Amino acid sequence: METGMERTNINLEYYKIFYYVGKLGSISLAARELCISQPAVSQAIRHMESQLSVKLFARMPKGVKLTSEGAVLYSYVSQGYEYIRLGEDKLFQMLNLESGEITVGASDMTLKYFLLPYLEKFHNLYPDIKVSVTNAPTPETLQFLKNGSIDFGIISTPVDDDKDVDITPVMEIQDVFVAGSRFAELKGRQMSCSELEDYPVICLEGNTSTRRFVDGYLAGHNVCLHPEFELATSDMIVQFSMRNMGIGCVVRNFACNEIDSGQLFEINIKEQIPVRNICIAANNKVPLSNAAGRLLKNMH
Repeated sequence: METGMERTNINLEYYKIFYYVGKLGSISLAARELCISQPAVSQAIRHMESQLSVKLFARMPKGVKLTSEGAVLYSYVSQGYEYIRLGEDKLFQMLNLESGEITVGASDMTLKYFLLPYLEKFHNLYPDIKVSVTNAPTPETLQFLKNGSIDFGIISTPVDDDKDVDITPVMEIQDVFVAGSRFAELKGRQMSCSELEDYPVICLEGNTSTRRFVDGYLAGHNVCLHPEFELATSDMIVQFSMRNMGIGCVVRNFACNEIDSGQLFEINIKEQIPVRNICIAANNKVPLSNAAGRLLKNMH
């Protein structure tokens, strides 16, 4: 055999034909499988043999048989083709929502009071889709969205405008101040937000959109609070408030059960905090997977 032959640039379609002829051991069966004519199959094999300067098949009484050189080539081509088929199968599974993965970013509030019911329903419908939730405040969630760590985020306003991020409001929320029995004298009376400066207040940490929103609201009324406690989650604010460690600033949803049971009461602030929104945030520069798109569609 001649040595030092140059690499060829054979059409990948010929390798597909070669794969089926080698797999089935028959030019006629390969032609039937590929829905092309027998002459077209024979011509493709002859072209490959000419380009490679080697005989790939030996004719037998019934069909064809790989030569030694052909068998070596087939061992690699078959692996590649099977991987391609496997890739196609996985792709169709994803398109049919039979497999796949979704990563969503959400804070404790947006997860508990908006996202969770949708995740439950989606999981029941498509149990083979893996869903991961990255729990973080809104600013971090938006950063995760921009760097591609998550498919989309469930955030709360306020947020800065960003031309690369689509923001869709989906649910209204109301920030309130709540207190326990230690502050019973405040129950039933209206008070100004400036009076809060005279009481111990419990707030979220400063890296959250909620804290930024409340601080901005209070600053608009020339009020600056110095919280007694700054906590990571709204659930903890409710717990601290129930133990009379201060007046808690929290989204009403988090404290509604405790308010209904009488463990906490909502303070009537004259300058009511404006309503804001839970929103879906999506990166308009990055297309969503079929699974993520289906979950997102159900939320609108």
